[in-house]
Formats: sequence, structure tokens, C-alpha cells
Amino acid sequence: MQSVYPVLRYPDVRAAVDFLCSAFGLTVRELHELPDGTLVHVELEYAGDLVMLGPGPGPAPQPRPADDDYRVYLAIDDVDAHHERARAAGAEIVRAPFDTDYGSRDYIARDLSGVVWSFGTYRP
Repeated sequence: MQSVYPVLRYPDVRAAVDFLCSAFGLTVRELHELPDGTLVHVELEYAGDLVMLGPGPGPAPQPRPADDDYRVYLAIDDVDAHHERARAAGAEIVRAPFDTDYGSRDYIARDLSGVVWSFGTYRP
């Protein structure tokens, strides 16, 4: 059972949901929206684990995270295929697939809002 839930905020939650599902293979578990259609809480799932999304920060420019400042690490089985899916969907590839000294195969990508995600075969 999962005990830690990453929570990411996006200025356009609906666009983030669409991108994260198409590029990174997450699926929608739950959507909560206001009567005007604004998404206020989303739960996305990957292999039974959840990440939550919400609105924010506002329209003011935000500092761009460094390439190695990832917010989420997602353990996956086929790094190379996942990397190709993300690249084809328009994800900015920060670092192409590489092998680590601790036996993992990883790659790093930015989503449409510049949030850095890391993907790899390492499972703690």
C-alpha cells in the first residue's frame, strides 16, 4: 500500500493530465472539477501507485527547475520504450537513457510545464 503521494501543481491542470497520460503512460483514476469545468484535484495512476495534481502556481513566471531537480521518480520496466513514447509525445528529454553504477537504467524528461521527471528500473 502506498503511503507517500507526490502532489504536483500546474497552471493548466487539464493540459497536464492530457500530457502526462499520453507522454508518460499515467492513467486517470479520479477527477474533481468545479461547475465551470476547472479541475481542482486529479489522481493519476501508474502501476497501482498515485500522483495527485492540482491548480497553481498562478500566471507569474516561475523559475525553471535545474535539469537534475526532478520532483518524481517513476520505476518502470522498459526505459527505452518509455523514453520513445515520451519523446514522441513532445516531452523535453533532459537526459537520454543511461545506465547507473547501481544497476538501474534511467532517463530524465520535462513535462509541458517544465517539471522534471526521472524514470528508471531501480526499485528501492
